[in-house]
Amino acid sequence: MKRVALASLAALSCVGAKAQFQKPEDAIKYRKAAFTVMANHFGRVGAMAQGKMPWDAKAASESMVIVMDLHKLPFTAFGEGTDKGDTKALPEVWTKKAGFDAARDKMFGELAKLDAAVKTGNLDNVKAAAGGVGPSCKGCHDDYRGK
Repeated sequence: MKRVALASLAALSCVGAKAQFQKPEDAIKYRKAAFTVMANHFGRVGAMAQGKMPWDAKAASESMVIVMDLHKLPFTAFGEGTDKGDTKALPEVWTKKAGFDAARDKMFGELAKLDAAVKTGNLDNVKAAAGGVGPSCKGCHDDYRGK
């Protein structure tokens, strides 16, 4: 039931996300918060995959539910006017949008692989799949996020 509620909330948030931002700074806060939560929960799974935390299939699964429910949300908040203010997003997010969208889609694909691996409950599968997520995040940060 909890997963259904989260998924419903995520879906509703995604549909109306652009309309909910009255000011560009609201969108910036939203995307930063969504990325922060995703990174925290991916970090837990990544730490397990790297042996920095004990393997806990249930905790990994719960973290991936959150990551997968949220992973599309921050991308709804890169609208007009959100290139200024308290953001590390580089101008290339908007000037090289096709590349940014391709990087996003690559991350989505890598997260889907990790999600499938976590659902097997097998740490070796998770280790293999987790290796693709970090570089997909880093690739986007390298090209589209300032320091």
